[in-house]
Amino acid sequence: MTAMMPTIDEVRAAAKRIAPHLHRTPLWSSASLSQISGYELWFKCENLQKTGSFKPRGAINRIATLDGDSAAGGIITISAGNHAQGVAYAAARLGVEAVVVMPESAVASKVAATRAYGAECVLHGDVHAAFEKLHELQQERGLTLVHPFDDAMLIAGHGTVGLEIDADGEGFDAVVCGIGGGGLIAGVATAMQALAPATRLFGVEPEGAATMSAALQAGKVVRLEHLDTIADGLAPPFAGELNLAIVQGAVELVVTVSDEEIGAAMALLLERCKLLVEPAGAAALAALLQGRIPVQPGARVAVVLSGGNVDLASLAEILPRR
Repeated sequence: MTAMMPTIDEVRAAAKRIAPHLHRTPLWSSASLSQISGYELWFKCENLQKTGSFKPRGAINRIATLDGDSAAGGIITISAGNHAQGVAYAAARLGVEAVVVMPESAVASKVAATRAYGAECVLHGDVHAAFEKLHELQQERGLTLVHPFDDAMLIAGHGTVGLEIDADGEGFDAVVCGIGGGGLIAGVATAMQALAPATRLFGVEPEGAATMSAALQAGKVVRLEHLDTIADGLAPPFAGELNLAIVQGAVELVVTVSDEEIGAAMALLLERCKLLVEPAGAAALAALLQGRIPVQPGARVAVVLSGGNVDLASLAEILPRR
């Protein structure tokens, strides 16, 4: 991992690298949800991206910028699902062998999708044990780590989300993103700070996995021993160091939402917009609906719907009964 902050030039370079491999996802408004929330809402639909989330943006950029020996020797990563699929897809597109370590609790459909893209999946223990397995396999096989969030080139790739929001949106008062390890919001912040510095940036975490909030309070990365949320895409045991530094300098506020609030936001997106998002993808909207983002009524807000890989078997349990 490099300790250097990604730059807007690196985000622009990433946009060129990933363009042949990915969709330019739409930025859609919703009159219905704007009326309900009291804001002018626009949704960056990364749930419609290749692999069902924003993750291959960073994965392609990271793998494409590896040196020849590192790429030839194969890569390894860890993920509960979306980054796993993103890396597997990126590696297949770029002709690189990939190993993905996943906790045994990973959603079966995400494991199956990762394998279908061509990666070797290793299921091992809980998220903490899976990280230990990652380091063990990396050393044994001489693999190059593609970190799930704490890497400048990965962040630059994710920054293309912000690049597209700025290009397609004609100006926003605020952008709201979910936070897991912090790669997405760090990338979006890198782009928006350079292109639209007046736009306010807000992050959202699940109450049961508030790693960035803990890190901000402590002033350093904090490892959470217990994670409990339906938003598995926002539940690494710690935030990234580089990500924390970017959030400290560019993000105005990080708030939390409950699983119930996330489920309610998912239901509204499905019912009113016909958009199926996973819990991680609905967290940002949940915070706006609960009034936790301090922007004025009528503000023009871009909401990143980070992914749509919800497990259909558990969907009925997540969505609120009416």
